[in-house]
Amino acid sequence: MSEPRPAFTVLRLLGRPVPLPQVLWLTLIWLLLWGDLSVGNVLGGLLVGLVLVWLLPLPIQDTGIRLHPVGILLFLVRFARDMVISSFRVAFWALRLGRPPPVQVVEVRLRASSEAMAVLVTVALSALPGSLVLEANVRERTLLLHVLGVPGDPSTVGQVTQDDVTRLENRIVTAFGTRADQEEVR
Repeated sequence: MSEPRPAFTVLRLLGRPVPLPQVLWLTLIWLLLWGDLSVGNVLGGLLVGLVLVWLLPLPIQDTGIRLHPVGILLFLVRFARDMVISSFRVAFWALRLGRPPPVQVVEVRLRASSEAMAVLVTVALSALPGSLVLEANVRERTLLLHVLGVPGDPSTVGQVTQDDVTRLENRIVTAFGTRADQEEVR
C-alpha cells in the first residue's frame, strides 16, 4: 500500500489537479532558458508552468522515494567518506608493484523489496571505486558485485561485502525510503 501524497504538493485549479513540483520544475527550466533571475521571469515561469501542467496533465505517479533531510545528510557524509576510502584503496592497488589486488565476484542479498531502493543501492555501489554491479535481480533481491582489494581473508570477503552493502542499504532507505521500506529493513 502506498502512502498518501501530501496535500501541499497538489493544487486544484478549476477542478483539475496541478502538481506543484512539476510547476516548480518548469519554472526552473524557464529561468534557465531566459538566463536572468528577475521577478518578471519568476512570475512568467510560474504562469507558464501552471498553464502547461493544467492544459497537458500527466498522470501523478508515486516514485516510491521520500526525502528525509537528516537521513540524506547522514547518507551523503558517510558516502563521501566511503568514496575517499575506496579511492585511496584503488590508488594503492594501482600503484603497488608486484602482486595484483585480490578480485572477487560476490553475490549479496538486499533486504528492501522496493525497486526504487534497489536502483539507488545499485547506483551508489557502482559509484564507489573498486566495486561494480555486474547483475541486479530485483525480483530475487540479489546483486552480483565485482569487488577489488577487499582487505582480510579471501574466505570472508563475501560476508564483509554483504555487511558493507547492508549498511549502505540501511542509510539509503533511511534517507529515501517510504515507511514501508524502513519497516522492511528493520
